[in-house]
Amino acid sequence: MEDNILVMKDITKEFPGVKALNDVNLEVRRGEIHALVGENGAGKSTLMNVLSGTFPHGSYTGEIIYNGEECNFKTVRDSEKIGIVIIHQELALIPELSIGENIFLGNERRGRFGINWDETFAQAQKHMSQVGLKDKATTLIKDIGTGKQQLVEIAKALSKNVKLLILDEPTSSLNEEEARMLLDMLIGFKKEGMTSIIISHKISEIAYVADRITVLRDGAAIETLDNSAHDVDEGRIIRGMVGRELTDRFPARERKTEGDAVLEVEDWCVHHPVYTEKEVVSHVSFHVNRGEIVGFSGLQGAGRTELARSLFGHSYGAEVTGTLKLNGGEVNLKNERAAIEAGLAYVTEDRKDNGLVLMDTIAVNKHHGPAGKGLFPGRRH
Repeated sequence: MEDNILVMKDITKEFPGVKALNDVNLEVRRGEIHALVGENGAGKSTLMNVLSGTFPHGSYTGEIIYNGEECNFKTVRDSEKIGIVIIHQELALIPELSIGENIFLGNERRGRFGINWDETFAQAQKHMSQVGLKDKATTLIKDIGTGKQQLVEIAKALSKNVKLLILDEPTSSLNEEEARMLLDMLIGFKKEGMTSIIISHKISEIAYVADRITVLRDGAAIETLDNSAHDVDEGRIIRGMVGRELTDRFPARERKTEGDAVLEVEDWCVHHPVYTEKEVVSHVSFHVNRGEIVGFSGLQGAGRTELARSLFGHSYGAEVTGTLKLNGGEVNLKNERAAIEAGLAYVTEDRKDNGLVLMDTIAVNKHHGPAGKGLFPGRRH
């Protein structure tokens, strides 16, 4: 008999007019990395929100059995008490607080006269080292990138004595190097006895890390594939997701360029907004021709996002120098409005925190910019 740490039986979850989950069954073995895959809307995140207590008992039908006992979680705190921790795709960190404060937020290290800050930062540093994060625990979240913030979330889970770790699209904002480091970390945790459930649209990563793969389609569990030998190929996983063979996964496209340089950047330098003596972008030069798609890659901290933000109206950096030309003419874009009026647009790395005003409607967010009276993308409000 299999040693299952988790069994979910006949889970059904409905929203008004939509059956998001339809009698879903899931078994997760102790100490494995179990992947959930499926197209958008297949029910993956909904199933994990049921498991974690984000959707409380009574809002769905079915049973959750963890370590042989039936669980009726009313809140996320209930599931965390017994070692189930979920890390959502949208990270739940407070930018103005330090890494240490975020790790123990809601789980504070208390002393005789309030919070024991020495213990807080010492313990935070220990958990940070477990995930390979070398920053100081006193560093503010807003001063580290998205990749490091993902590691902070995992360190936060470790501080709660996690036994079953759920990660919802953990590599969506990471480059290939960062993603592989995170996946290898999960494999390391597995060797120490931790069980993980990972949701991802990146099929190559699932094939690499998962021991078993459960495919969801239209709110139903279609099949569970054994990948213990890591021999399930991407095509087989995709076939389960879409219900057919996908012959043109990467359709051919014709490259069309007109040769004219639309954007030219020369000798571009950017200094850190807090540690102003640190140069994060150093003497970068490049050009983009009309009709081209130009990509930037690099390791965590290489300066990709900092470069993009600094070009977009100096929305990043304490000191930005260099020459910027648009359509052959030199421009000085001192703020985001100037960038937008010059025809630039910037889709932020962190859509939720920097790209949208969540309290406003879709219509208001859509018309932010020179044509409206809203705020600007690329700046946190």
